[in-house]
Amino acid sequence: MSLRLLESQFIYEEAPYPSCHASTIVETDGGIAAAWFGGTAEKHPDVGIWMSHRTAGAGWSTPVEVCDGAVSPTLRYPTWNPVLFQPTTGPLLLFYKVGPTPVDWWSMLARSEDGGAIWSRPERLPAGILGPIKNKPLELENGDILCPSSDEKGGWRVHFERSTDWGRIWVRTSALEGGSIGAIQPSLLLHPDGRLQAIGRTQQGRLFSSDSTDDGFTWSRLFLLDVPNPNSGTDAVTLADGRFLLVYNHSADQRTPLNVALSSNGTHWMPVLTLEDEPGEYSYPAVIQAADGLIHITYTWNRRRIRHVVLAP
Repeated sequence: MSLRLLESQFIYEEAPYPSCHASTIVETDGGIAAAWFGGTAEKHPDVGIWMSHRTAGAGWSTPVEVCDGAVSPTLRYPTWNPVLFQPTTGPLLLFYKVGPTPVDWWSMLARSEDGGAIWSRPERLPAGILGPIKNKPLELENGDILCPSSDEKGGWRVHFERSTDWGRIWVRTSALEGGSIGAIQPSLLLHPDGRLQAIGRTQQGRLFSSDSTDDGFTWSRLFLLDVPNPNSGTDAVTLADGRFLLVYNHSADQRTPLNVALSSNGTHWMPVLTLEDEPGEYSYPAVIQAADGLIHITYTWNRRRIRHVVLAP
Protein backbone atom coordinates (compact mmCIF):
# COMPACT_ATOMS: atom_id res chain seq x y z
CA MET A 1 0.00 0.00 0.00
CA SER A 2 1.83 3.09 -1.20
CA LEU A 3 1.33 6.54 -2.66
CA ARG A 4 3.61 8.73 -4.76
CA LEU A 5 3.89 12.48 -4.20
CA LEU A 6 3.68 14.30 -7.54
CA GLU A 7 3.18 17.95 -6.58
CA SER A 8 3.18 20.15 -3.48
CA GLN A 9 2.62 23.89 -3.78
CA PHE A 10 0.83 26.84 -2.22
CA ILE A 11 -2.35 27.94 -3.97
CA TYR A 12 -1.21 31.52 -3.45
CA GLU A 13 1.89 33.27 -2.13
CA GLU A 14 0.27 36.55 -1.08
CA ALA A 15 -3.27 37.54 -0.17
CA PRO A 16 -5.08 40.68 1.07
CA TYR A 17 -5.66 39.01 4.45
CA PRO A 18 -3.27 37.51 7.03
CA SER A 19 -5.14 34.34 8.05
CA CYS A 20 -6.88 31.44 6.30
CA HIS A 21 -8.35 28.07 7.21
CA ALA A 22 -10.74 25.23 6.33
CA SER A 23 -10.16 24.61 2.63
CA THR A 24 -12.35 22.52 0.33
CA ILE A 25 -11.56 21.09 -3.09
CA VAL A 26 -13.65 19.87 -6.04
CA GLU A 27 -13.28 18.76 -9.66
CA THR A 28 -15.41 20.55 -12.26
CA ASP A 29 -15.57 20.38 -16.05
CA GLY A 30 -13.05 23.22 -16.11
CA GLY A 31 -10.51 21.64 -13.76
CA ILE A 32 -9.83 21.70 -10.04
CA ALA A 33 -11.24 24.42 -7.77
CA ALA A 34 -10.61 25.18 -4.11
CA ALA A 35 -12.16 27.50 -1.53
CA TRP A 36 -11.39 28.46 2.09
CA PHE A 37 -12.18 31.19 4.58
CA GLY A 38 -9.80 34.11 4.94
CA GLY A 39 -9.60 37.38 6.84
CA THR A 40 -7.99 39.05 9.82
CA ALA A 41 -8.44 35.93 11.98
CA GLU A 42 -10.98 33.18 12.57
CA LYS A 43 -14.19 34.65 14.08
CA HIS A 44 -13.38 38.16 12.80
CA PRO A 45 -16.29 39.80 10.93
CA ASP A 46 -14.16 40.45 7.84
CA VAL A 47 -13.60 36.72 7.23
CA GLY A 48 -15.03 35.75 3.83
CA ILE A 49 -15.04 32.79 1.47
CA TRP A 50 -12.24 32.90 -1.10
CA MET A 51 -11.86 30.73 -4.20
CA SER A 52 -9.22 29.81 -6.78
CA HIS A 53 -9.27 27.65 -9.94
CA ARG A 54 -6.53 25.41 -11.32
CA THR A 55 -6.43 24.67 -15.04
CA ALA A 56 -3.98 22.55 -16.99
CA GLY A 57 -0.84 24.53 -17.78
CA ALA A 58 -2.08 27.70 -16.08
CA GLY A 59 -1.67 26.90 -12.38
CA TRP A 60 -3.85 28.42 -9.69
CA SER A 61 -5.74 31.63 -10.40
CA THR A 62 -5.55 34.68 -8.15
CA PRO A 63 -7.99 34.05 -5.27
CA VAL A 64 -11.20 36.07 -5.24
CA GLU A 65 -13.75 36.54 -2.48
CA VAL A 66 -17.00 34.92 -3.58
CA CYS A 67 -19.14 35.13 -0.41
CA ASP A 68 -19.16 37.09 2.83
CA GLY A 69 -21.20 37.26 6.02
CA ALA A 70 -22.88 40.64 5.48
CA VAL A 71 -26.49 40.61 6.65
CA SER A 72 -27.08 44.36 6.30
CA PRO A 73 -25.13 47.46 5.21
CA THR A 74 -23.94 47.89 8.81
CA LEU A 75 -23.67 44.30 10.12
CA ARG A 76 -21.34 41.56 8.96
CA TYR A 77 -20.59 38.23 10.60
CA PRO A 78 -17.62 35.91 9.97
CA THR A 79 -17.98 33.05 7.51
CA TRP A 80 -16.81 29.49 8.15
CA ASN A 81 -16.05 26.09 6.62
CA PRO A 82 -16.88 26.25 2.90
CA VAL A 83 -17.70 22.94 1.20
CA LEU A 84 -17.67 22.63 -2.61
CA PHE A 85 -19.59 19.76 -4.20
CA GLN A 86 -20.31 18.92 -7.84
CA PRO A 87 -23.24 16.49 -8.32
CA THR A 88 -23.27 14.27 -11.40
CA THR A 89 -25.90 16.57 -12.89
CA GLY A 90 -26.86 20.06 -11.84
CA PRO A 91 -24.94 23.09 -10.64
CA LEU A 92 -21.77 23.27 -8.58
CA LEU A 93 -22.77 23.78 -4.95
CA LEU A 94 -21.01 25.93 -2.35
CA PHE A 95 -22.10 25.46 1.26
CA TYR A 96 -20.72 27.70 4.00
CA LYS A 97 -21.57 28.96 7.48
CA VAL A 98 -22.29 32.48 8.74
CA GLY A 99 -22.47 33.56 12.37
CA PRO A 100 -20.47 34.70 15.39
CA THR A 101 -19.50 31.18 16.58
CA PRO A 102 -20.01 27.52 15.60
CA VAL A 103 -22.73 27.32 18.27
CA ASP A 104 -24.69 30.20 16.70
CA TRP A 105 -23.91 29.88 12.99
CA TRP A 106 -26.34 29.11 10.19
CA SER A 107 -25.81 27.62 6.73
CA MET A 108 -25.82 29.27 3.34
CA LEU A 109 -25.83 27.74 -0.15
CA ALA A 110 -24.79 29.27 -3.47
CA ARG A 111 -24.97 27.61 -6.89
CA SER A 112 -22.88 27.99 -10.04
CA GLU A 113 -23.76 26.83 -13.55
CA ASP A 114 -20.26 27.51 -14.92
CA GLY A 115 -17.92 25.70 -12.55
CA GLY A 116 -17.60 28.51 -10.02
CA ALA A 117 -16.95 31.60 -12.16
CA ILE A 118 -20.35 33.14 -11.40
CA TRP A 119 -22.44 32.33 -8.31
CA SER A 120 -26.11 32.70 -7.56
CA ARG A 121 -27.28 34.87 -4.71
CA PRO A 122 -26.62 32.78 -1.56
CA GLU A 123 -29.70 31.46 0.20
CA ARG A 124 -30.08 30.42 3.81
CA LEU A 125 -30.82 26.75 4.41
CA PRO A 126 -33.99 25.87 6.35
CA ALA A 127 -34.03 26.11 10.13
CA GLY A 128 -32.35 23.07 11.69
CA ILE A 129 -30.41 22.22 8.50
CA LEU A 130 -26.66 22.85 8.61
CA GLY A 131 -25.52 21.13 5.42
CA PRO A 132 -22.06 19.54 5.26
CA ILE A 133 -20.17 20.91 8.24
CA LYS A 134 -16.64 20.54 6.90
CA ASN A 135 -16.38 17.64 4.47
CA LYS A 136 -17.93 16.89 1.10
CA PRO A 137 -21.31 15.19 0.65
CA LEU A 138 -21.72 11.80 -0.99
CA GLU A 139 -23.98 11.33 -4.00
CA LEU A 140 -25.84 8.04 -3.59
CA GLU A 141 -26.80 5.68 -6.40
CA ASN A 142 -30.33 7.06 -6.53
CA GLY A 143 -29.03 10.63 -6.87
CA ASP A 144 -29.68 11.70 -3.27
CA ILE A 145 -27.05 13.99 -1.78
CA LEU A 146 -26.07 12.83 1.71
CA CYS A 147 -24.35 15.50 3.79
CA PRO A 148 -22.10 14.61 6.75
CA SER A 149 -23.12 17.09 9.41
CA SER A 150 -22.84 17.84 13.12
CA ASP A 151 -23.99 20.26 15.79
CA GLU A 152 -22.10 21.89 18.67
CA LYS A 153 -25.06 23.25 20.66
CA GLY A 154 -25.09 21.67 24.10
CA GLY A 155 -22.38 19.17 23.22
CA TRP A 156 -20.87 17.70 20.07
CA ARG A 157 -23.18 15.43 18.07
CA VAL A 158 -23.04 13.95 14.56
CA HIS A 159 -26.06 13.69 12.27
CA PHE A 160 -26.75 13.49 8.52
CA GLU A 161 -28.86 15.50 6.11
CA ARG A 162 -30.29 14.39 2.77
CA SER A 163 -31.52 16.32 -0.25
CA THR A 164 -33.08 14.95 -3.45
CA ASP A 165 -33.11 18.26 -5.36
CA TRP A 166 -29.65 19.84 -5.02
CA GLY A 167 -30.29 21.44 -1.67
CA ARG A 168 -33.83 22.79 -1.76
CA ILE A 169 -35.70 20.19 0.31
CA TRP A 170 -33.96 18.46 3.21
CA VAL A 171 -34.44 15.55 5.62
CA ARG A 172 -32.33 15.33 8.78
CA THR A 173 -31.52 12.23 10.83
CA SER A 174 -31.47 12.13 14.59
CA ALA A 175 -28.15 12.64 16.34
CA LEU A 176 -26.06 9.47 16.41
CA GLU A 177 -25.75 7.72 19.74
CA GLY A 178 -22.26 7.92 21.14
CA GLY A 179 -22.35 7.91 24.90
CA SER A 180 -19.48 10.10 26.08
CA ILE A 181 -17.95 10.40 22.60
CA GLY A 182 -18.19 14.05 21.53
CA ALA A 183 -17.83 14.00 17.72
CA ILE A 184 -18.19 16.43 14.81
CA GLN A 185 -17.15 16.88 11.15
CA PRO A 186 -17.63 13.39 9.70
CA SER A 187 -16.43 12.16 6.31
CA LEU A 188 -18.34 9.53 4.34
CA LEU A 189 -16.92 6.31 2.86
CA LEU A 190 -18.75 3.84 0.60
CA HIS A 191 -17.95 0.13 1.04
CA PRO A 192 -18.24 -2.47 -1.76
CA ASP A 193 -21.27 -4.07 -0.10
CA GLY A 194 -23.13 -0.75 -0.07
CA ARG A 195 -22.44 -0.03 3.59
CA LEU A 196 -21.69 3.57 4.46
CA GLN A 197 -19.09 4.53 7.02
CA ALA A 198 -18.70 7.84 8.81
CA ILE A 199 -15.32 8.73 10.28
CA GLY A 200 -14.10 11.92 11.92
CA ARG A 201 -13.05 14.22 14.73
CA THR A 202 -13.61 13.71 18.46
CA GLN A 203 -12.65 15.15 21.84
CA GLN A 204 -11.28 11.76 22.98
CA GLY A 205 -7.87 11.73 21.28
CA ARG A 206 -8.98 9.22 18.61
CA LEU A 207 -11.16 9.18 15.52
CA PHE A 208 -14.74 7.94 15.66
CA SER A 209 -16.54 5.61 13.26
CA SER A 210 -20.16 4.64 12.60
CA ASP A 211 -21.87 2.48 9.95
CA SER A 212 -25.13 2.57 8.02
CA THR A 213 -26.67 -0.27 5.99
CA ASP A 214 -29.71 1.68 4.72
CA ASP A 215 -28.15 4.53 2.70
CA GLY A 216 -27.67 6.76 5.70
CA PHE A 217 -31.15 6.79 7.22
CA THR A 218 -29.99 5.05 10.41
CA TRP A 219 -26.53 4.61 11.91
CA SER A 220 -24.76 2.41 14.43
CA ARG A 221 -23.58 3.72 17.76
CA LEU A 222 -20.32 5.69 17.56
CA PHE A 223 -17.15 3.84 18.46
CA LEU A 224 -13.49 4.88 18.61
CA LEU A 225 -10.89 3.72 16.11
CA ASP A 226 -7.26 3.07 16.97
CA VAL A 227 -6.28 6.21 15.04
CA PRO A 228 -5.10 9.33 16.95
CA ASN A 229 -6.86 12.67 16.61
CA PRO A 230 -5.88 15.96 18.33
CA ASN A 231 -9.44 17.33 18.24
CA SER A 232 -8.90 18.56 14.69
CA GLY A 233 -10.62 18.09 11.34
CA THR A 234 -9.84 15.19 9.03
CA ASP A 235 -11.07 14.06 5.61
CA ALA A 236 -11.34 10.74 3.81
CA VAL A 237 -12.30 9.36 0.41
CA THR A 238 -13.15 6.02 -1.18
CA LEU A 239 -10.65 5.42 -3.99
CA ALA A 240 -11.61 3.99 -7.38
CA ASP A 241 -9.69 0.78 -6.58
CA GLY A 242 -11.82 0.18 -3.47
CA ARG A 243 -9.28 1.28 -0.87
CA PHE A 244 -9.96 4.08 1.58
CA LEU A 245 -7.69 7.09 2.07
CA LEU A 246 -7.56 9.25 5.20
CA VAL A 247 -5.78 12.59 5.74
CA TYR A 248 -5.30 13.40 9.42
CA ASN A 249 -2.91 14.54 12.14
CA HIS A 250 -1.21 11.44 13.57
CA SER A 251 -1.18 12.87 17.09
CA ALA A 252 -3.51 12.94 20.06
CA ASP A 253 -2.70 16.53 21.00
CA GLN A 254 -1.02 18.47 18.16
CA ARG A 255 -1.96 19.59 14.66
CA THR A 256 1.34 18.30 13.37
CA PRO A 257 2.37 16.00 11.75
CA LEU A 258 -0.13 15.78 8.89
CA ASN A 259 -0.36 12.27 7.47
CA VAL A 260 -2.03 10.12 4.85
CA ALA A 261 -3.19 6.60 5.70
CA LEU A 262 -4.75 3.81 3.65
CA SER A 263 -7.16 1.06 4.64
CA SER A 264 -8.86 -1.87 2.98
CA ASN A 265 -11.70 -2.08 5.51
CA GLY A 266 -12.09 1.38 7.06
CA THR A 267 -11.15 0.10 10.52
CA HIS A 268 -7.45 -0.69 10.36
CA TRP A 269 -5.43 2.18 8.91
CA MET A 270 -1.80 2.18 7.81
CA PRO A 271 0.09 5.51 7.66
CA VAL A 272 1.87 5.62 4.30
CA LEU A 273 2.90 9.26 3.78
CA THR A 274 3.81 12.30 5.88
CA LEU A 275 2.83 15.61 4.29
CA GLU A 276 4.16 17.86 7.09
CA ASP A 277 6.14 17.15 10.25
CA GLU A 278 7.64 20.50 11.28
CA PRO A 279 6.40 22.42 14.34
CA GLY A 280 3.32 24.48 13.55
CA GLU A 281 -0.26 23.87 12.45
CA TYR A 282 -1.00 21.74 9.38
CA SER A 283 -4.66 20.96 9.59
CA TYR A 284 -8.19 20.70 8.22
CA PRO A 285 -7.42 18.70 5.08
CA ALA A 286 -9.81 18.13 2.19
CA VAL A 287 -9.31 15.28 -0.30
CA ILE A 288 -10.81 14.09 -3.59
CA GLN A 289 -9.84 11.65 -6.33
CA ALA A 290 -10.14 13.21 -9.78
CA ALA A 291 -11.45 11.48 -12.89
CA ASP A 292 -7.88 10.78 -14.05
CA GLY A 293 -7.18 8.86 -10.83
CA LEU A 294 -4.94 11.46 -9.21
CA ILE A 295 -5.59 12.38 -5.57
CA HIS A 296 -5.82 16.07 -4.68
CA ILE A 297 -5.43 17.32 -1.10
CA THR A 298 -5.62 20.84 0.29
CA TYR A 299 -4.90 21.87 3.86
CA THR A 300 -4.19 24.81 6.16
CA TRP A 301 -0.51 25.70 6.35
CA ASN A 302 0.14 27.58 9.62
CA ARG A 303 -3.08 29.57 9.14
CA ARG A 304 -1.22 31.69 6.56
CA ARG A 305 -1.64 29.79 3.30
CA ILE A 306 -3.43 26.88 1.70
CA ARG A 307 -1.22 24.10 0.34
CA HIS A 308 -2.24 21.81 -2.52
CA VAL A 309 -0.77 18.33 -2.90
CA VAL A 310 -1.22 15.83 -5.73
CA LEU A 311 -0.66 12.10 -5.18
CA ALA A 312 -0.61 9.11 -7.50
CA PRO A 313 -2.32 6.03 -6.00
